[in-house]
Amino acid sequence: MSDPPAATSDPAPERSSRYDRNFGGLLAAMLVTVVFVAGYVGFRAVTRDQPELEPDIDYASCVAYLQEADVMVTYPQGLPAGWRANAIHFTRGTPPQWRLGLLTDDDEFAGVVQQQEDVDDLLDEYVDENARQGPDATPANGLGATTWQTWSDAGGDHAFSTELSSGPLAGQTLLVYGSAPFADLETVLGSLTLDPVSGGVSASDCDTDELG
Repeated sequence: MSDPPAATSDPAPERSSRYDRNFGGLLAAMLVTVVFVAGYVGFRAVTRDQPELEPDIDYASCVAYLQEADVMVTYPQGLPAGWRANAIHFTRGTPPQWRLGLLTDDDEFAGVVQQQEDVDDLLDEYVDENARQGPDATPANGLGATTWQTWSDAGGDHAFSTELSSGPLAGQTLLVYGSAPFADLETVLGSLTLDPVSGGVSASDCDTDELG
């Protein structure tokens, strides 16, 4: 009897490379995601509101400019390191209206207002309609004002106010206010003066457009 033919096995069917297909799909998905994210970021960069960078303002030269016109406004003789002025406003009148905006080295705001208005009206406009009055303060200053009222609101803003009864600014109200702490506002208040601007400051350097 002859031996039975040796059994032969058909070659195993070729297995599909599931790994290759999955890797390709993953790579394609990643590329789509990257393109989508990049497009979204670009779209947001174009459409979102861009922050406005406020330039530094040479307030001393503008004070000198007003002084040459015999206009009396109060201003800080100097600012602490890292502080800067970022806004001024002047309205002609008898007396005029004057505002100066400052930023501390922590980017907290401190403002100075000089107007012939009631304290309550200035508080409503610049601080809060519901500002709470604190204890009176007697910070050192060069304006002859011995007593200042203190104020705070629910949002964390503070203010010092006084109505001047004598001197060149008699009848006017001063308000020193802002998001800066009381200590920083007191620093501003203590440096306020009516003295002629010194230190080589030139009135011709004032950008008079900033006074509007």
